[in-house]
Amino acid sequence: MTKPYLWASLTIALLASSTSYAQYAADALRYSEMNQTGSARFQALGGNHASLGGDPSAIHGNPAGLGFYTRSELTISPAVTGISTKTDYLGTGNSDSKANVNLAQASLVIASQPGFQRKWKRSSLGISFSRQQSFQDTYYYSGRNNRSAYLDNVVENVNRNKTSVAQLEADFESDPTKGGPVAFSVPAAYYQMYLINPTTAAGPPYNAVDQSSVVDQAGSYSATGANTQWTLAYAGNLNDKFYIGANVGFSRLRYKYSRTFRDNYIDSPELISIEQGEDLTVTGSGINLSVGVIYKINPIFQLGGTIISPTFTAIKETFSQNVNAQYVDNLVTGPDGTLITPPYSTLPLAPNDFEYNLVSPLRGNFGATVFLQDKGFITGSIEYADYSMMRAKTSYLSSTDNTNFKNDTKAEIQDTYRSAVNFRLGGEFRANVFRARVGGAYISDPYLSRNDGIDRSKLLFSAGVGVRTSRFFADLTGTMTTYKSAFTPYSLNNVQDYSSVEISNKPVNVMLTLGTFF
Repeated sequence: MTKPYLWASLTIALLASSTSYAQYAADALRYSEMNQTGSARFQALGGNHASLGGDPSAIHGNPAGLGFYTRSELTISPAVTGISTKTDYLGTGNSDSKANVNLAQASLVIASQPGFQRKWKRSSLGISFSRQQSFQDTYYYSGRNNRSAYLDNVVENVNRNKTSVAQLEADFESDPTKGGPVAFSVPAAYYQMYLINPTTAAGPPYNAVDQSSVVDQAGSYSATGANTQWTLAYAGNLNDKFYIGANVGFSRLRYKYSRTFRDNYIDSPELISIEQGEDLTVTGSGINLSVGVIYKINPIFQLGGTIISPTFTAIKETFSQNVNAQYVDNLVTGPDGTLITPPYSTLPLAPNDFEYNLVSPLRGNFGATVFLQDKGFITGSIEYADYSMMRAKTSYLSSTDNTNFKNDTKAEIQDTYRSAVNFRLGGEFRANVFRARVGGAYISDPYLSRNDGIDRSKLLFSAGVGVRTSRFFADLTGTMTTYKSAFTPYSLNNVQDYSSVEISNKPVNVMLTLGTFF
């Protein structure tokens, strides 16, 4: 296969089905959701940023909070994130876990000298590195399926699309001097491995080499990466009453996952197993802006809010797949009914590189803080984000295909997601140099419907302690998040013939923030 035809095949594969658009709609949500950010102190308070200041979290949260600084500050926040998941698939439960050490935040705040004779009392400049999202994840699932196998999905797709034998042959390169053996589509790999066979000279309808055996199914998923951001912020203070600030954030996206799915055939005359593997590597760079204000109504009550622009991110990704099969006695039944030795027991699919631009939703938050004299405070906030406004576009394809990708992804996003309102509440108790904090957050489900019956809202519970002296402070916080998600390994025309994996997620994040004044 020549290279121009290779890329034509990949383009057709990308744009031929709604599944591709659903994948990019899901990616848009993955790179846009924000659960909890900030220093250990602010995370202990439930992630509240709207109406509090004097903390390095203000740099990327509500930049107006920098106006509370009376002296300069340097902080660093290492963290440990533990992932714990439980799955239920076809009535079988499994669990998995892993841990990751990371740098959650580092910041520098430069405060100006107070201007006692001016209305603008002081200003501050802040720069920070912050971990906005973590993509660390892992899960494993298994179960016995007596209704279908992944092979049935391949057969249904080629029969629905009326894919010809000529097309399947064209989607395969056997010549090692041209990079072979390599397939350019999943059906082409299955055809070359004699896992699907044509019944006519043209090809369709195709039959699976095994159409009736029970299978033990198992799959795994492991992801790494994060969305990090360098933020530059500036804020001013008018008469110690009105605080206003703005920032610009430069984000860096890194995400990588590996996924496997395996059918182990029970008493099949043809097959021992078929395994699918896929890998995705994503990198991206983005920019966003924020403007925030805080107004101190009186010494015990203040209000605040922030408007955060969409993040405009340029993304590059590489997607690769492979298929492996084990045959009974290393033989398989060919199209003419005779036993033959399959020419391939494993085949890679050609990697697919793609580039596109993603626009996350516009966000806003509003909050209030009540101070309990010198004993502490209670703070709460409401956040809003309309995920149906996410957008993706590309200039990587032809003009027509670029337009199709933009319009169809937009339609998929609007059919899948809605606006979300999140709630956060936290409090701090003070006793001399000691601090104790507790908080929580409710992150609402961004999906329009729950066809699988799963509520994807998230609950966050946090608590922490700290000490603060005239020159130094240290805060330690733990946050547990609990939520459910789902994954469908494959789908079929009859919804009763396939199942989804229900996943219970309970990540725990422990963070230590160390800071000094100067």
